[in-house]
Amino acid sequence: MDANTSATLREGVCNAYSAAALEPEGKHPFPVGEAFAASLGYPEDFLRESPAQAVASFAGVANVSCFAPLTPGMRVLDLGCGSGLDSCIAARRIGSDGATVAVDFSLEMLRRARRATAGSGERILFLQASAEQLPLPDASIDAALANGIFNLNPDRQPVFRELARVLRPGATLAGAELILKEPVPVPENPSPESWFS
Repeated sequence: MDANTSATLREGVCNAYSAAALEPEGKHPFPVGEAFAASLGYPEDFLRESPAQAVASFAGVANVSCFAPLTPGMRVLDLGCGSGLDSCIAARRIGSDGATVAVDFSLEMLRRARRATAGSGERILFLQASAEQLPLPDASIDAALANGIFNLNPDRQPVFRELARVLRPGATLAGAELILKEPVPVPENPSPESWFS
């Protein structure tokens, strides 16, 4: 994939997720919201206890923060945090001695996540950055969550390199992704929208 195509796809993905942050009830090329989160297995009490703004714009692919092996006091990275639902759940699970760093490239998603968690008392630091250049020290993270970000990125190898850099030895990566059971036809004129289909 050439650099121009990669940049166009990245911009299209960012625009699509920013639109879901601004208008979660709108039409999007992927499912969004509370009913979708519940269909993926997020427990009802987790959704009820989480900020409504974070739940309304949720657009992951699985309940990663629920099944990740998180323990009190951990330093957790939520990579591609979106509206912050997984960040909130992780922060509750690791407690006040832990810390969650939530990274996303969509400024609109980060704004929504910050508003959603304002005043919650959770220790969550929201940062705008690309998954290929994380503003974190080497070996600083005990567990990373990645909820459906790999298929959205045309350049995956740098993402895995960055995860390997920031995870401490013995750390955990809990991830989920959509997997095709069979090849899909390549559109004649691919566009950022076809990246989601």
